[in-house]
Amino acid sequence: MTQRVELATVMDRLAVDGLITEYAVTVDDGDWEAYRGLFTPDGRADYRSAGGIEGDAAQVAGWLTQTMELFPMRQHLIVNRRVRFGPLEHDTGDTAHVRADYVNPMRFAGHDGESSAPDFVCGGRYEFTLLRTDNGWRLREVVVHEKWRQASRTRQEPAAT
Repeated sequence: MTQRVELATVMDRLAVDGLITEYAVTVDDGDWEAYRGLFTPDGRADYRSAGGIEGDAAQVAGWLTQTMELFPMRQHLIVNRRVRFGPLEHDTGDTAHVRADYVNPMRFAGHDGESSAPDFVCGGRYEFTLLRTDNGWRLREVVVHEKWRQASRTRQEPAAT
């Protein structure tokens, strides 16, 4: 591999990593317009393993808008990123596939004056498929594979009165 190709690969890895980070930040901040902008025009997301929906980026952003109102505090971390580049129409490096683990601590709404500690935490693995576009790297597909979740007993079951 030449130094020029190695430099281009490093720059692509940084750009892909930045896009994955932007994904996490837009979800945590509830910036659904920016969320939609991270995807290709035909981009899709699949949150079914976490109790959600599968659909195009606009449909999923609408679902997230409503669902995330339940969790005004959220801060998910995407770690252990494994990036693989692939060809598109025989031109190396136009696609990327990222597998990454996540941990997502959140706080249910309605806890004024109480601890700000999370009372719902889940974790699993993301699979991201990316495409190089004229506007940089974009998400073509996001698939969530939730592996576990833990919620406080008080939120899973109504308190006895």
